[in-house]
Amino acid sequence: MKVLITGTAGFIGSNVALRLLDRGDEVVGLDNLNDYYDVNLKKDRLARLTNQDGFTDVRMDLENRDGIAKLFSEHKPDKVVHLAAQAGVRYSLINPHAYIDSNIQGTTNILEGCRHNEVQHLVYASSSSVYGANTKMPFSVHDNVDHPVSLYAASKKANELMAHTYSHLYQLPTTGLRFFTVYGPWGRPDMALFLFTKAILEGKSIDVFNYGKCRRDFTYIDDIVEGVIRTLDNVASPNPDWSGDNPDTSTSYAPFKIYNIGNNQPVELLRFIEIIEDCLGMKAEKNLLPLQPGDVPATYANVDDLMNDVGFKPAMPIEDGIANFVAWYRDYYKV
Repeated sequence: MKVLITGTAGFIGSNVALRLLDRGDEVVGLDNLNDYYDVNLKKDRLARLTNQDGFTDVRMDLENRDGIAKLFSEHKPDKVVHLAAQAGVRYSLINPHAYIDSNIQGTTNILEGCRHNEVQHLVYASSSSVYGANTKMPFSVHDNVDHPVSLYAASKKANELMAHTYSHLYQLPTTGLRFFTVYGPWGRPDMALFLFTKAILEGKSIDVFNYGKCRRDFTYIDDIVEGVIRTLDNVASPNPDWSGDNPDTSTSYAPFKIYNIGNNQPVELLRFIEIIEDCLGMKAEKNLLPLQPGDVPATYANVDDLMNDVGFKPAMPIEDGIANFVAWYRDYYKV
């Protein structure tokens, strides 16, 4: 099939594109190569795709309404994996407009493209951040998520609501994936694993928020990709048992579905740092700091629905995943 992937220079998007190409699908990849983080890393991710048969590279902003409409009408994708977004919780406190432009306006353009071009299934990236102020663990897709604590989280919850609207009005099958702290080779430089590894190797101190007591459901990139592919192939369908008297937030009378993709094994930040230290053979100098605005103290994914519907549960041990990242980092940066 032909799949449009947005964010193909991104961490998740580039890996999803590789998997789809490897199995023989045609991929139309969209990215704008913005400078939120190192553009050279993005170009190197793309270089793994651009020499492969079946890959079409498109450079465009999501906010380009006419351009996105033309992209859909020209390429006529069978399915869409929408991963491009303005990422980062803390950056949303500095530049909120970037999140409205990319995550709200851009997603509207993607939904409109799907609507007008008979797309069979839209799979899009949501985030564990939508759980916001929730404290009941593990986080379930059946829980209410109406108390976001960052604009980034609010934009991702908005994307879920927007998708449901299109599922209801136009019978567009949509599946939202709430990713939990993705890590691994080719990862993002603004994420903790990358930042900590770089600083420790350079002999610099690391900022450890919430005094190291944060717990995160770190999820390895290969597990994320497997979840994306399996849900892409499992087209969202209406839930015949859905009731407006007791509405289930993860399904609908419309072809709409929400899943968590997380490792289901939260790790405390101090333990996370210990594993990095073991892999590097070096100790970190830690600056213990309070919880940052917009951050949450813990994330923990209930993945029962993912297991029940597509037969998959992330399973990469954190020790092996970090070792793989450190090996990639040393090789990529010649450290």
